[in-house]
Amino acid sequence: MASTTLRRAAARLLGAALLTGVLMGCQADELGYGPKHLREVSAQTKATMAKLGVETTAPVLMRIFKEENAFEVWRKDKAGRYVLVKSYEICKWSGNLGPKIREGDRQAPEGYYTITPALMNPNSQYYLAFNTGFPNAYDRSNGRTGTALMVHGACSSRGCYAMTDEQIQEIYAIARDAFRGGQRSFQLQAYPFRLTPENMARHWNDPNMPFWKMLKVGYDHFELTRMEPKVDVCGRRYVFNAKPKDGVEMSPVRDCPVLEVPEELRMAAERKAAEDEQKAMVIAQRLDGEKKAAEEREMMIAARKAEEIRVAEERRLLLQERGKALASLFGGSAEPAPAEATVAEGSVAETTATMAAAAPLPTTGPNGEPLPRRNPRVDTTALAMAPAEATQARTSSSMFSRLFSFGGEAASTDDGALAGSVATAAPTAGSDASAAVTAVVPTEPPAAAATAAVPTTAAPAAALPTGARPAAAAAAGAAPAGTTPAEAPAPAAVADATPPAPAKSSFWPFGSLF
Repeated sequence: MASTTLRRAAARLLGAALLTGVLMGCQADELGYGPKHLREVSAQTKATMAKLGVETTAPVLMRIFKEENAFEVWRKDKAGRYVLVKSYEICKWSGNLGPKIREGDRQAPEGYYTITPALMNPNSQYYLAFNTGFPNAYDRSNGRTGTALMVHGACSSRGCYAMTDEQIQEIYAIARDAFRGGQRSFQLQAYPFRLTPENMARHWNDPNMPFWKMLKVGYDHFELTRMEPKVDVCGRRYVFNAKPKDGVEMSPVRDCPVLEVPEELRMAAERKAAEDEQKAMVIAQRLDGEKKAAEEREMMIAARKAEEIRVAEERRLLLQERGKALASLFGGSAEPAPAEATVAEGSVAETTATMAAAAPLPTTGPNGEPLPRRNPRVDTTALAMAPAEATQARTSSSMFSRLFSFGGEAASTDDGALAGSVATAAPTAGSDASAAVTAVVPTEPPAAAATAAVPTTAAPAAALPTGARPAAAAAAGAAPAGTTPAEAPAPAAVADATPPAPAKSSFWPFGSLF
């Protein structure tokens, strides 16, 4: 009978164990087995706590820093002071730096909050969560509203502090173990940033600075003692490690009574606050100076760019006016060229010459007579170069001829004794646009030219086109006396003339020997 009872009890225990295993298997995920709110702290974190001399059920304190995206977990060591066990990177937090004011502003809260076991939520839609306890006594006394401000998983935030699922699982387990060790509540301190003089100086002109200076008192108390500060609210403000002198109860909405703070802590906190305030002011002034210098530098850069734009616009308008002037002289479009196609300074003369070469030349004189035509067999380039070459030869030889000549041929190199003169003939209306021809026309010596008879019916030289004057003068000089320009035969030399060979110079007295 007894053996039968024992067998039945063993069977029940085995069945319960199997059922537990099945249930745990059903709740398994990538982070472990069993209900997620009952899972253990990671082996790595346990090793860190053992190294720091911290029990697995020791009291816990947590701190949040928005700007640094840091979520710190502190635990009390055997000496009774809190040590940093682990710091997690916050996945997301919503809003800006500063406290939560009203429902729907999507601000994550800042301040001191008390977390009890009742605020822990193992069935959260965001894996695991605990409520921050917002609004606390301070928030309510200042008319701030909001609900369900959590620290949770799923890395999604709408006014909350969101962690990854793995992070919140370990944070939740640490808080659960602290409650199991006898801690009735733990403190959550939420700050905009680490309240150092450097950070305070960077935000010195922020409208939330008075609120942050109030939080800094509790921050300094923890930094100095590494113990959880006692937080109360009176006169709608936080007070730390204080108790009423006359035992009067403090009220969040009434003025604070006379408070007492442990003398050693009070003096250390006041000294630290004064030093940090002085450092923050100095840094803030320096940062303001740097900011003003940067703004002035940006203004100078903007002014320089504006001046460059103005100068470029003036240059564009100048080129446009210059183009209009050229168009009025030589014809063509007066539209300015694009900025990228604008010619450089110094090429205006080349542009003018090109436009002048493309302009049509007259084919008849002022009295209707046709002007000489270009002979296509004549090398126009050689004809155009002939006057320059003759002038160069005359200039280079005249000095030596004066030094070494004994008369004779030296007179042929004097000014005005060139073999011929230059005449420019224009093409007819049906000829090429580049038909301007420079031809050398033989002329008489100066003495003969002075005695030649000039026809009385010839048109004055001033009445002829500039390019036609040399040709007309050459034709008039070659006509017999008593004939008119119409009767005078056309000079054959105009069409078939070639540059004469340069005269030999007698710059060397023994030139005949060579």
